[in-house]
Amino acid sequence: MTEITDYINQDFKPIDSSATIETIQDFFSDLDFSHFPVLEEGVYQGSIAAEDVETFDADKKVSEYRYILEGFLVRNTTAWLDVLEGFARHHTNVMPVLDQNNTYLGYYEINDIIKFLYETPFLKEQGGVIVVEKGILDFSMSEVAQIIETNGGKILGLFISNSTSETVEITVKISIGSINEIIQTFRRYNYDIISEHMEDNYINSLKERSDYLDKYLNI
Repeated sequence: MTEITDYINQDFKPIDSSATIETIQDFFSDLDFSHFPVLEEGVYQGSIAAEDVETFDADKKVSEYRYILEGFLVRNTTAWLDVLEGFARHHTNVMPVLDQNNTYLGYYEINDIIKFLYETPFLKEQGGVIVVEKGILDFSMSEVAQIIETNGGKILGLFISNSTSETVEITVKISIGSINEIIQTFRRYNYDIISEHMEDNYINSLKERSDYLDKYLNI
């Protein structure tokens, strides 16, 4: 089984803080990276943005712009969903990876993480998607799982896909079991069914959102 750490990339060496801005401008002009990691004597200092470099003095060194470096990173133990969140939060398509001793290991590219997402059972495996809603004080993940499994369903994944101060929405993908019986049981437990007759549309929507993330981050 593929692990997210299999996608740690070392195709390009990190930028050395002693490099000239002109060199970095040339580097970014040839590639589609929004940022790239900067190291000083082997220690990660932060990531420099391609957009910022365009305005810098070409004769100066990267170290002279240390104040502009962005310090985002993930660990090699960070879960893939948190890695994906990091890309979105920092508006980047390159994410530096460090180990627990702060040793720089390489970087993730957003397109590789999206590829990893597509390989998860939630998106890859055939199945039906059910979206249910219930009062935020009344719902229980264990109850959701019990309803599905007592009707012969096998859960491929579930998560809270939306919430307000009053309600919570849970998205579940199942591979086997009678969706109709599961839906009826949810109703008996006072869950509102959001996705009845919309399973295929919903999973396609999720994939479209991932595609939008690709586009948004200029991959």
